[in-house]
Parts: sequence; structure tokens; C-alpha cells
Amino acid sequence: MNQPLEVWLRGPVPAMPPLLQPVAHALLQAREEVNAQLLGFPVGLLWQTPAGVASVGFHLQHLTGVLDRLLTYARAESLSPGQQAALAAEGKPTSVSVAELVQAFNEQVDQALDQLRNTDEATLTEVRGVGRAQVPSTVLGLLMHAAEHTMRHLGQLLVTARVVRAEQG
Repeated sequence: MNQPLEVWLRGPVPAMPPLLQPVAHALLQAREEVNAQLLGFPVGLLWQTPAGVASVGFHLQHLTGVLDRLLTYARAESLSPGQQAALAAEGKPTSVSVAELVQAFNEQVDQALDQLRNTDEATLTEVRGVGRAQVPSTVLGLLMHAAEHTMRHLGQLLVTARVVRAEQG
């Protein structure tokens, strides 16, 4: 029997707190789509910006980086100098391969799932500060935004990848 295309229709993610299932489903869905759609994506198209939109490379870097940053804030931690440097480098072309960017995203999703599994649901309404200004959010707000933001950039990435492939012929 074939499993549904949508991860959320496949049932609960093992060992995932019930209230965090939607976050886990979204991250797993994003990972599956990134891996399926970017298999064999030409590295020469990675940094193209059709009509001035963000490149596929930017979206791959950003998907990884934003998950890392939002999960850091959810743990009530500040960004490290390495995280700040990664943020500043997002969107700047590098010699890294598509496969390496996809692998970095896959690893970040794994780390996110581990953090979700270890999140006590009793902490979900605890206040967390975001960024240098320490804008107030909650653990749940940060985790839900991580899922929503990931899916938003996934959509943009998939459209951009399709456009640059079509332009290439």
C-alpha cells in the first residue's frame, strides 16, 4: 500500500509530543520535497535570481539557518558568532554543491526533530526573546514559526528552481 504524499496524513511521528506533531510534520514534508525536487539540480543554476527573486542557493542556506536560529531562541539562548556569520553569508554565492546544501538542511531538520522530541509541552507557553531586541515570543510561537517559515521558503525555492530550469531549456 502506498503511503500518502503528505507527511501529516501518515500518522504521528514516533516519540514526538502531541502538540508538536504539526511542526514535525511540516519539517519532514519540507525535507522530503527539498530532497525530491533538487536531486540532480544543476549547480550552475544555484545562484541565479530570475526577475530579481532570491536564488535557490539562498533559500537552501536560509532554510537551514532560520531553523537553527529559531530553535536557538526557543532554547532561550543567544545566537553564537558562527550563527551570526552564517546569517550574514546567506544568499552570497559559494562554491558549495547543491548536495552539500541539501545535506546541511537535512541535518538541521534532524536536529530540529531531536529538539522537538525533547521539548516538554509544559514549557510551550514560556516567554522567549527573539533577536538582539529580545522581542517577546513563546516556545510554541518560535516552533510554529519555524515550521511556517520553512514551508514559505520551500514554496519559493521550488518555484525558483522550476523557473531557472525552464529558462535553461
